Amino acid sequence: MPRKARIDAPGALHHIICRGIEKTEIFRDDADRDSFAERLGRVISETNTRCYAWALIPNHFHLLLKTGNVPISTVMRKLLTGYAVTFNRRHRRVGHLFQNRYKSILII
Repeated sequence: MPRKARIDAPGALHHIICRGIEKTEIFRDDADRDSFAERLGRVISETNTRCYAWALIPNHFHLLLKTGNVPISTVMRKLLTGYAVTFNRRHRRVGHLFQNRYKSILII
């Protein structure tokens, strides 16, 4: 059975949570956190998405994003794919970095 589509529209506010696969660390050091923060800044700038808050915990992160003209799914794909590739190269690992797809809670 296909997954249900996420609810999204310009102006929607989302609390997004994404965890490392098997709860492993996705931020091992300051260089990883800096890489993620720089990538987040680029992606939200390019997509006209607002980021009101973020928290980077070693094995997961939280974001509070407001949808601009680009759907949140596109924003997250750019952010997560790019970060995973960079992380895997840097730490000489292969395979998935994130567990399942990110969790998005629509805030009304």
